Amino acid sequence: SRPVELALHTSSDKSQPPLQRSMVSLLLLVLSAPAAISALEQQQHEAAQAVANPIRKVVTMLQDMQKKVTEEGAAEAELYEKFMCYCKTSGGTLSSSMEEAKNAIASLTASLKASGEKKTQTVADEKEHQQSRSEAKDAMAKATALREKEASDFAKEESDSNANIAALKKAIAAVEK
Repeated sequence: SRPVELALHTSSDKSQPPLQRSMVSLLLLVLSAPAAISALEQQQHEAAQAVANPIRKVVTMLQDMQKKVTEEGAAEAELYEKFMCYCKTSGGTLSSSMEEAKNAIASLTASLKASGEKKTQTVADEKEHQQSRSEAKDAMAKATALREKEASDFAKEESDSNANIAALKKAIAAVEK
């Protein structure tokens, strides 16, 4: 009676996996079958003289059902063990795979952070170089303008100097005569 109450209590627990609930139900059926058979045998004994053949059929049928339920229970227990073995082995593989993924996430996060910092530095360097380039262009423009002015002044002075030299050569030639 106590195992039946315990089995009834555990079979109504919805937090158990379906396979475990079905195994508990099967256990309940297997435990209650001998009691039913015992009760039927007792009834058969009391009414053996009047109706022996139909009762024997029922008892035989119940015995066959008990044998079938026992065989099914053994088959389900074997399947349950195989499934639990699969869960344990695949769980270890899954755990190691998760650990590798966590390590990869940490590594990639650090790499992403370093790449972000490098990009920020590159953008800052680009702005600095653009500023330097702009300053260099301004300096070149000023230097070019200054050189053009100096070239213009030089050409003017050269022209004056050449005119003076030519006049001096004429004057020297005239004085020498």
